[in-house]
Amino acid sequence: MTARLGRRFWFHLAASFAVSGLAAPAWDPSQIRAQSADASAAQQSSPPPTGGDPASHPDATVEMATHDSPIPFQVRVNLVPVRVIVRDSMGHPVPNLRKEDFRLLEDGKPQAITKFTVVTPSNANAELATTAPQETEPAPAAPPFRPAARFVALVFDDINLKFGDLVQARKAAERFIDASLQPADRAAVLTLSGQTQIDFTDDRARLRETLELVQPRSVSAGASSNEDRCPMMSYLEADKIHNQQDPQAMQVATSDALACAFSGNVQMLTAAQAMARSTAMQIVAAGDTQAEYAVRRLREIVRRLTALAGQRTLILVSPGFLILRHENDVSDIVDRAVRANVVVSTLDARGLYTTNLGPDISQDYMGDPTVAAIHASNDLESSTRQSDVMIELAYGTAGYYFHNSNDLDAGFRAVGGQPEVSYLLGFAPETTKYDGKFHSIKVNLLTKEKYVVQARGGFYAPKRSEDPADLAKQEIEEAVLSQEVQRGMPIELHTQFYKVNPTEAKLAVLAHVDIGRMRFQKADGRNRNQLTVVAALFDRNGNYVTGTQKVLEMRLRDATLERLEHTGLTVKSSFDVKAGGYFVRLVVREANAALLSTQNGVVDIPY
Repeated sequence: MTARLGRRFWFHLAASFAVSGLAAPAWDPSQIRAQSADASAAQQSSPPPTGGDPASHPDATVEMATHDSPIPFQVRVNLVPVRVIVRDSMGHPVPNLRKEDFRLLEDGKPQAITKFTVVTPSNANAELATTAPQETEPAPAAPPFRPAARFVALVFDDINLKFGDLVQARKAAERFIDASLQPADRAAVLTLSGQTQIDFTDDRARLRETLELVQPRSVSAGASSNEDRCPMMSYLEADKIHNQQDPQAMQVATSDALACAFSGNVQMLTAAQAMARSTAMQIVAAGDTQAEYAVRRLREIVRRLTALAGQRTLILVSPGFLILRHENDVSDIVDRAVRANVVVSTLDARGLYTTNLGPDISQDYMGDPTVAAIHASNDLESSTRQSDVMIELAYGTAGYYFHNSNDLDAGFRAVGGQPEVSYLLGFAPETTKYDGKFHSIKVNLLTKEKYVVQARGGFYAPKRSEDPADLAKQEIEEAVLSQEVQRGMPIELHTQFYKVNPTEAKLAVLAHVDIGRMRFQKADGRNRNQLTVVAALFDRNGNYVTGTQKVLEMRLRDATLERLEHTGLTVKSSFDVKAGGYFVRLVVREANAALLSTQNGVVDIPY
């Protein structure tokens, strides 16, 4: 798999395959030894990963063999995902819309919608298949194992939040955990600084304890309070001076420097200008560092969520922050979240917030009062723009943006839920160049009703064309890390195990595939196709444990194909596991017709 998961993991490419008319053959210890022998034989007769004419291989009679190379699936390159929520006049999501009801524009030009999916919370609910333990003695009675169904990441912006706002948000988050999380939910308390946090768990007490420890942090040595500076200057004002060479901003900062450092002595004008430039440079460096750090952490957290199987919600608790040079990174976060079905909702922890139209009366303002109106205008612009990242993350991923209210309890209830229905649209820009530039997106409805459409406002074009093989890996990965059941072709999942000792077991995952819908290509008298089978195990908290990925090369004679069309075939994967409960995710992909099927299961191996 790709490094997109926050940690690099490839499914361990080791397991044999068996072709059988039985969906679930008997399971006993002797099969482990037979399986190992079969695996060795298969590897000896396996063709090179490049495929080719079977007659060119040492054993031209081979009809099926496995290898561990990923299949270069035919996938659309650079598909841009756009997740959309449509709301009525009461603010309720509108269901039952069709692909034909939408019109999508890129830079004002209509685009063909090549992907359309209706997304509901039930889409990600696991359809679970269980297999009774094959034990010589009855297993002790125990509550059935249920995997995590939903993951909620409570992400606190401890870099930008003031202490008072953070305390109120912590208390509201604690009440949300106690009142709103369900037994099958897993939650995490995370921070943008990366300090004082806890990974996904169902231990509510530990979550509350961690919440109490979250406090404001600094990730930049130059991020001292603006109250201590001379002249006082916001990040936005400093950027105007340092990067935009704005003469008005420079004039205001010079006037402030004269007042606060030189008692208004105009003979010190040159020194005041130097002080303004130096202060602006320091504030820009600190602001850029904090913005870059925050964006990088959000990307890491989204990656962490994509490695979990189930519904995934990220709640960002923040006052917002300025993004002056990382807009494309925020767009990339939205893109990753949409592809992985991660909903990002944002909560403005400032509550009911107004921008001061003059100097803060709690501060001893040492600057020139004649330029106070310009400072107020810049503060208003800064306040507005720092909300942009909150809006983009929420609207771009079909989340909810809660702001301008002191009722943080209602805010957590609003951002903590999944949208009842949303729509995933995808299009492949035909004329977009690989230039890294921003392209606007506009989604309209062709229906007569007056609905409100919420969608991302645009995307940044990639700077290079992505490798189709990498996109194919990503497609399989996304299927593995979802709980959505897809039925491109009929498959059945079965699990069987036997205990090696009180704490360890051998587990078999069997995928029975009905190949009737597969599209075989005739070449050199053989019926050819490829089948990729991925079996992955996750623990009770949704963390990836282990898995296998196998590619089954099929070069079937007509008689063999006819027989398998009646019996189907079974692909077996085996694992050495510890006793405990596991969520099993099975993904089967056929190459020629691009059929994808998925299935879920659970297995509980008692101690």
